[in-house]
Amino acid sequence: MTSEQKITVTALRQQGYGYLKIANHLGITVGSVKSFCQRNGLREVTVDADVPQSDLAAAECFCKRCGVPITQTSHARKKLFCSAACRQQWWNEHLDQVERKAVYAFTCLTCGKEFTAYGNK
Repeated sequence: MTSEQKITVTALRQQGYGYLKIANHLGITVGSVKSFCQRNGLREVTVDADVPQSDLAAAECFCKRCGVPITQTSHARKKLFCSAACRQQWWNEHLDQVERKAVYAFTCLTCGKEFTAYGNK
């Protein structure tokens, strides 16, 4: 991708154009546009004339722990927390609500007492 194309991609993305429209406009692949946008922080949901306002409202949700608004990105898994620190603190505060699948039972070699551990065997 040339430097002129990179400038054009950035400008069009900031105006709300999607990957496909930008790729068609420049005559390059959608994958090139998408990877450039991901590397340069241009994945945010922006106002596009083709997207109804009701869909944009649904794109914003709030952190489960602190309530900070989170802007969702299109074509990505829904974010529940604003940061890794918030996610970790929520997990530590709500151990009873977390579905732990990797809990293993062990016996202490020194005292013979049984215990459980979460994580890898």
